[in-house]
Amino acid sequence: MKKLIQESFSDLMGNRQLFVMCVVIALSAFGYILYVVLNVHPSELQLVSHYSAFGVTHFYRDQWYYLLVFAIFGLLLAVMHIVLIVKILAVKGHALAVLFAWMTIAMIAFAWMTTYALLNVWSPS
Repeated sequence: MKKLIQESFSDLMGNRQLFVMCVVIALSAFGYILYVVLNVHPSELQLVSHYSAFGVTHFYRDQWYYLLVFAIFGLLLAVMHIVLIVKILAVKGHALAVLFAWMTIAMIAFAWMTTYALLNVWSPS
């Protein structure tokens, strides 16, 4: 198993385009995590965390530290997707791995835009 993992990551190192894309994914995820951590401030305000049509109140609220979950999402997204890119490269080949890498970059950009919009609505003055 260890040998298989080492061979898979050495294949990634040999593929310059995918390696650069994985570095871009890691750096953009790190920037996203840093953005979330620096822009979440303690406050007494509560934010709507989820909606349910089946509950009594429909809108459920949480404290400010709920927003830190977005940073954990960014970390998990980057780590899991880089591992999946390596696996796809080993099993399915270069073209599908590049497509998945572009999709990951788009997901991080979408997460950043969504978080930016949420933090601007919630931001305490």
